[in-house]
Amino acid sequence: MMNYGIMNMASIPNIHRYSFVVAMGYLMLCHISRIYIFHYGILTTDFSGPLMIITQKITTLACQLHDGIGRQAEELTAEQNRLAVKTRPSLLEYLSYLLNFMSIIAGPCSNYKDYIAFIEGRHVHMKLLEVNWKQKGYDRLPDPSPTGAVMYKLCITLASLILFLTLTKNFPVAYIINNEFLEKTSFLSRLGYLYVVTQAAKPKYYFAWTLADAVNNAAGYGFSGVDERGIFRWDLLSNLNIWNIETATSFKMYIENWNIQTAAWLKRVCYDRAPWYPTALTFILSALWHGIYPGYYFTFLTGILITLAARAIRNNCRHYFLAPMPLKVAYDIVTWVVTQLAVCYTVAPFVMLAVEPTIKFYKSMYFHMHILSILVLLVLPIRPQACSVRRPQNQVTQNSVKNKDK
Repeated sequence: MMNYGIMNMASIPNIHRYSFVVAMGYLMLCHISRIYIFHYGILTTDFSGPLMIITQKITTLACQLHDGIGRQAEELTAEQNRLAVKTRPSLLEYLSYLLNFMSIIAGPCSNYKDYIAFIEGRHVHMKLLEVNWKQKGYDRLPDPSPTGAVMYKLCITLASLILFLTLTKNFPVAYIINNEFLEKTSFLSRLGYLYVVTQAAKPKYYFAWTLADAVNNAAGYGFSGVDERGIFRWDLLSNLNIWNIETATSFKMYIENWNIQTAAWLKRVCYDRAPWYPTALTFILSALWHGIYPGYYFTFLTGILITLAARAIRNNCRHYFLAPMPLKVAYDIVTWVVTQLAVCYTVAPFVMLAVEPTIKFYKSMYFHMHILSILVLLVLPIRPQACSVRRPQNQVTQNSVKNKDK
């Protein structure tokens, strides 16, 4: 309600700033309170989960309202222009967007304009109008059903639940810092077990996010259009792509397919708007949003380092391995192994939460990813990415722009 007041009474240029400070500040206070209410180092499920989703929605709406009312269309990127909100929401629209039953527990965060289009019955129709159906032999618009997508996603949730109930208990993360385990195993064995326990920790996320997606689809929300094969797609609100995660050959590809809607939120409210160091600021915001357990900060600070190193390697070396095909296949296999192990190394503190087990884990791994990443950044030149610069619509045709990550 405080943020609704801000959106209606604050000055237009500052709507997104005030809303961000209030929403994130309140969320941080709640995260801090958990340390005193619950035991340190123990993750619990409580009100903070839904509050994290509400925080995403408030800040998303505030930024898109600022884009729609406080900025000229020429100043916006194509995506910002498409999602810009031109009028302030009514109290009913605002509360419906934040507290609707489909996403209140596990999300995901969606864009305000998409949600209002769904509520007003325009959601599917708008997507269908993007296709020339007469050219495809239709004399009227089809009526896509979400039943197939919902059943498919429910099957994934069932499989994920079974894997969670079997694998996760048999491969506890805490075992990788067990003294007996560390004394008896070699470095390579530790790496292998680290991969196994990380895989065992994933099904609970696959279960929750896929079920949340299925709930929205069952209500008729989440239609994203038609693909090139003419198949109806219900992935507008999908939070992960399991195949792309498990076959990722780069750290960037992995991140882009994991917790997709949160990544989109971080991009829209931070990365696209940060005046400097957008990568670092985005990782820091992600850590603050998750909570104040030290393990989160170890994970995201390590993620910054590995992301920059992976970007440097890709920009400097990848073009040498695109042909012939056997060389490209070998490159893909090597980068897949390195990516999966780098992710496991990065996210282990996220699960451990506390400082002591995190330091013990990194010592057992000889800080190898940190050291290798620093060496890469010292040795390889930093080359600008071809598509990394964010430009407003009226600058799309310009050929030379400044790299923001300098």
